[in-house]
Amino acid sequence: MPFEKIAIEIITFGKCWGNSLAGDLFNSKGIIGTCFFENADGSILLGPLPDDFLRVNVSAQEQQEAADRQAAMALQQQYTGGTASYLTSIPGRLSITVAQAKLAKNYGMTRMDPYCRIRVGHCVYETPTDPNGGKNPRWNKVVYCILPQGINTITIEIFDERSFTMDELIAWTQIVIPQQVFSGETHEDWYPLNGKQGEGLEGMINLVLSYSASPPYLYAPSPIMVVPRTGGAAVKPLTVYTAPSNPPASTPVPILSESELKQIEEMFPNIEKEVIKTVFEANRGNKESTINSLLQMVE
Repeated sequence: MPFEKIAIEIITFGKCWGNSLAGDLFNSKGIIGTCFFENADGSILLGPLPDDFLRVNVSAQEQQEAADRQAAMALQQQYTGGTASYLTSIPGRLSITVAQAKLAKNYGMTRMDPYCRIRVGHCVYETPTDPNGGKNPRWNKVVYCILPQGINTITIEIFDERSFTMDELIAWTQIVIPQQVFSGETHEDWYPLNGKQGEGLEGMINLVLSYSASPPYLYAPSPIMVVPRTGGAAVKPLTVYTAPSNPPASTPVPILSESELKQIEEMFPNIEKEVIKTVFEANRGNKESTINSLLQMVE
């Protein structure tokens, strides 16, 4: 390689092997090789630089953690000092009961600990993990979310929680909210899941959906930020609005008496009390419809 009239500068030294020092050689055309200085005779040898020369290896998880931290700081600065405002485009509140799932395969080495992530618009929620739930996890988690105009789908993702590696996405689906839900009906159904087995072949998930209209005036609270689990799939932080404090609704909420609640609890000992109350309210106080909905959940 000709070096006439090219000023070569040794910019940096970074590695040592025994009595040798290695540095990058730069000229006007960029890096041209690696220089080894031998203490014995002072000879100089040129050779190609390895791809990882003077670079620190960073794992994908560490990169994701750094990105999450930067996004969290940016969102916090962006929303600091925000004031409440009217939400005129929010028609009502959606109630989602994530009851259970029946999966096609256990992807864990010895066990599988599934949890479910629900996305409605820009809001993200997660159920608790069902330890050793395997192919038949049960959550019975009730999620309430405000439903903006134009949003009529729910995205469901099921993950296997891992202790030492990233959580594995094992099933997913996108559900269109049935039209009868917006008419005030409670809708319970099993929805097929997609995954490695194929579209609609990864199993099914049981959801109960209900909807209630919002009052005419609704204030937006200060937004809070949700950063996904470090071990989970790479999902960017999202802004989540907490449920606002609504004025009293025009129609009274049906109340389940203690005797009725105790009677239904005896019929369904494996279902939490809050789930029973939610299904009762969703059925507008109809005890018979409540029992039928609970029977469908435990099938």
